Amino acid sequence: MVAPVFIWMLLADGGSDTGLRYAAAALFIVAIATDGIDGYLARKWNQVTDLGKILDPIADKVLTGGALVGLSILDELPWWVTGIILLREVGITVYRFAVLSDRVIPASRGGKLKTLAQSIAISLALVPFPALLGDWFDWVNTVTMAIAFVLTVWTGIDYLLEARRLGRAAKTSA
Repeated sequence: MVAPVFIWMLLADGGSDTGLRYAAAALFIVAIATDGIDGYLARKWNQVTDLGKILDPIADKVLTGGALVGLSILDELPWWVTGIILLREVGITVYRFAVLSDRVIPASRGGKLKTLAQSIAISLALVPFPALLGDWFDWVNTVTMAIAFVLTVWTGIDYLLEARRLGRAAKTSA
């Protein structure tokens, strides 16, 4: 797992715009991209497993959660944004484990879109583009993170409503 190395690289020099910051950003981008490619290939070659449906989202959450916490520690992302995103991610993951004996709940299309939006927003926030291109890029980071935040909250609510609907349907058919 690359998450601990990534987090160390991000925080080691206080998040300065040095080689470690760029290396941390590159490691995150490579890790998140290869995760997406791995998922695509597993589906294409029909190699999707119940274990993969459980472990893959956890690995994603460790990496993205580490990035969000790291950005908040560096004072580059408000803690409330990190807190709400992590609450949603951990809450849905715990719920998925709670119903594991009944069924495995794979990621929805909305969840995949949320993951893509988070990946893009976090990647842009990790690369110190404002130092390279100017302060206007802070607006790009704010807009992309806002999109990821809204999708995260929206898909979390949608997920809970769908779980409630499925729970009612299961009780009715029983």
